[in-house]
Amino acid sequence: MSGEFHPSTGILPPKVQPKYQTYKSPYGPKYTVQNNLRGWTFKSASRLGMTLAGFGGVAGFFAVYFFSDVPRVRKDIWQKIPIIGQYYVKEVPASDNPF
Repeated sequence: MSGEFHPSTGILPPKVQPKYQTYKSPYGPKYTVQNNLRGWTFKSASRLGMTLAGFGGVAGFFAVYFFSDVPRVRKDIWQKIPIIGQYYVKEVPASDNPF
């Protein structure tokens, strides 16, 4: 335990990139290291972004549908949808109006 691992927290310190070029054998496979930002490549970040966008869209639709009986949501959101907007128009008959 030479300073890389702190036993009280269990946290490793961030790795520092070496300032020298690593050796690449001329006889080995030709490879390149992908550009990354703290280990996140563009491909993995975009895949995570698409997954989070899908979950966010479903969660947003659920929230709007769940709160569809709230008068403000019904009037401001649901009634403005062209085809199904008339379904959410709730008119109170005059006999049920207390005023």
